[in-house]
Amino acid sequence: MTASLPHQGPWPEEPDRPVEDRRHMIRRRALTLLIIVLLIGIPAGYLVISANQSRDSGKDKEAKYSATGLTEGWPSKLQRRIYQVPVPHPAWHVAYYETNNWKTSRLYAQFETNAAGLDAYLTGLGMTREDLKKGHITIGARDRKVTGWKFPGGDGWYGFVHRQKNPAPTHDVVVDLSNPAYPWVYVVSRTVP
Repeated sequence: MTASLPHQGPWPEEPDRPVEDRRHMIRRRALTLLIIVLLIGIPAGYLVISANQSRDSGKDKEAKYSATGLTEGWPSKLQRRIYQVPVPHPAWHVAYYETNNWKTSRLYAQFETNAAGLDAYLTGLGMTREDLKKGHITIGARDRKVTGWKFPGGDGWYGFVHRQKNPAPTHDVVVDLSNPAYPWVYVVSRTVP
C-alpha cells in the first residue's frame, strides 16, 4: 500500500503589490548605483592616492640618502636634537649633510645668520663669544673634504671645540666673522652611537 502524501493547502490571499512606477524604479536604481560607487570607488581612490604618496616618499628618501655632500635646507628637528645643533632664527643659506657608520655619526651644518643669531647659537651650545679663538680652524681636513669647505687664512676666522661627555656629541665649530653683521657658522657635530 502506498501512503498518500498530504497536500498543501492554497496560500492565503495576499494583497496585490502595487506596480512600481517608472520614477520610483529610476530612483531605486540610482540609489543602488550610488551605493555601489561609494562602496567600491572610495576605497579604490584611497588606494591610488596612498600608492602615489608612498612612491613619492620613497623618491624623497632615496634623494636624501643618496646625497654625497651638503644638501640645501634645514636638518630635521630630530637631527638637530640628536646632534645638538641649534640653528638660530634667522638663518640663511642653511645646508647640512649627515653620515652614519658603526663607529661614528656626524652632522655637518652651515648657515649664515646675524649677530644676534650667532649669540643665540653660542648660547644654545652653552658657549659665548669669548670662547671663540681667533685663527683657530677646528674642522679637520677629512671633514673639509667631505663638505668641500675651504677656510682660507685671514683675520675673520674663529673657532672652538665643544667637548661633552658621551653620549652627548662633540662640536667642531668655525665662524667666519669677516662681516660681523652677518657671520657664517660651520659646525661638525659627531657622536658615538
